[in-house]
Amino acid sequence: MSTLNTTASPHANKPSLHKTLFATCIGNALEWFDIAVYGFFASYIAHAFFPTRDPSVSILLTFGSFGVSFLIRPLGAIVLGNYADRHGRKKALLLSINLMMLGGAVITFMPGYDSIGLMAPVLILLARLVQGFSAGGEFGSSTAFLVEHFPERKAFIASWQFATQGASTLMASAFGLGLTKILTESEIQDWGWRIPFAFGLLIGPLGIYIRRHVHEPASFATHQPDVAPLKRLFGRQKELMLLAIGLMVISTAVNYMLNYVPTYATRNLHLPGSVAFTATLMAGVILTVVTPVMGLWAERIGRVPLMWGSLILLIVTIYPAFKLVVSHTTPITLVALVCWMALLKSIYFSTVPSVMADLFPMGTRASGMAISYNIAVTVFGGFAPLICSLLITATGTSLAPGYYLMAMSVLSGLALLRSQKRVK
Repeated sequence: MSTLNTTASPHANKPSLHKTLFATCIGNALEWFDIAVYGFFASYIAHAFFPTRDPSVSILLTFGSFGVSFLIRPLGAIVLGNYADRHGRKKALLLSINLMMLGGAVITFMPGYDSIGLMAPVLILLARLVQGFSAGGEFGSSTAFLVEHFPERKAFIASWQFATQGASTLMASAFGLGLTKILTESEIQDWGWRIPFAFGLLIGPLGIYIRRHVHEPASFATHQPDVAPLKRLFGRQKELMLLAIGLMVISTAVNYMLNYVPTYATRNLHLPGSVAFTATLMAGVILTVVTPVMGLWAERIGRVPLMWGSLILLIVTIYPAFKLVVSHTTPITLVALVCWMALLKSIYFSTVPSVMADLFPMGTRASGMAISYNIAVTVFGGFAPLICSLLITATGTSLAPGYYLMAMSVLSGLALLRSQKRVK
């Protein structure tokens, strides 16, 4: 039977809320910063590593590599989630952030296709696979770490998981907006797009240092690890995973649609790149500020009512919102659409991590959350930009993303209907 390294004794003093938040959320922030930057600068990455005669094919190849990296996330969730349940949340968190940095370094410094030919896209794909594997274990381990340290504040504390995603989007958008204002198009295309990836590398060492100096939750440090959490998870707890996947569907779909906005706005709506980055910048502000506020409010009125309210609003309003933008394409309508999606996402997202944590017992919590989260992200999020691009091409209408989000909202509503009685 595996043993747990209890470096943090169970009688240790109550950890600092701010230190624990920073230690867990910095990895999540780094993961989503790299994802957002890759999505925002897709057209430049396509030119550097996936050059073809048809720009549309280059974009599809770039988003294909974006999506393929998500295929390995469930494997990372299985391996790192199982590792966290058997050997400790802290060890898993340290491993995942080191792997993230490795993938980020390759993307930052990799020569383009013109310099090394086919090796460039191959190595970029491998780097994205490493990042996908590491990201696979990040959410489950870090969320379990948070809610087990502060179970009495789980709605608020876990909401910061997604608030940091908003902060990452905000930071990535700021880079995008700043670079489009400071550098010329050719300068961004030649080397400027690498700057935000290089910045991401600077965050990593700080995250490693902080994570080395936090302790395991006392409840987990005294807990006897399950010798086979995956066997239990795929045996008696399959329904719990399906419910958790369903809850995540609309969250991840909206999230990746926001990353897709710069490409959608410039290629389909023919708006300037600076307008698209301004819209996503404002979305980042909303996600960063509103998400923890909603997490705090959920502790007072309940998590389930907030989730239902945001889902219903999304189903009813998303198609008219896209139709307005397509029929009256202006910077104002695009910004309004993006901010509306960000607001509804903040309300729904604020409660999802703690609700998912409630679904699983401690012995399988990291594995269960990681696997469920990453299956949802892979199927409904990672390929969302590619799916929407293909839908737009197939249907000939720029309204296609609205149809996709409506369908995902219905799926999450069905999962919430089944799981709401299990929420403590």
